Amino acid sequence: MDWVPVVFITFKVLVFGTGMFLAVKWHYDQGKKGRHAERRAMMRTVGKVVAVFVPTLLILLFVTFAVGKKLGLT
Repeated sequence: MDWVPVVFITFKVLVFGTGMFLAVKWHYDQGKKGRHAERRAMMRTVGKVVAVFVPTLLILLFVTFAVGKKLGLT
C-alpha cells in the first residue's frame, strides 16, 4: 500500500480534529461571557449582512434574466 495517502489522511484528521476541538472550546468559553451585548452585536451584524446580501441577490437575479433574454433563452 502506498504510504502517501496514509500520512496525508492522518495529518488531515489531526489538523481538523484539533481545529474542531479549539472551535468548540472557544464557543463554550464565549457562552460564559455576557450574553446581552453579544446578542445585540450579533443582531446588528446580521442586519448588515442582510442589507448587503438581499440587494446583491436581486441585482444578480436581474442580470441573469437580462443575459438569458439577450441570448434568447427566455
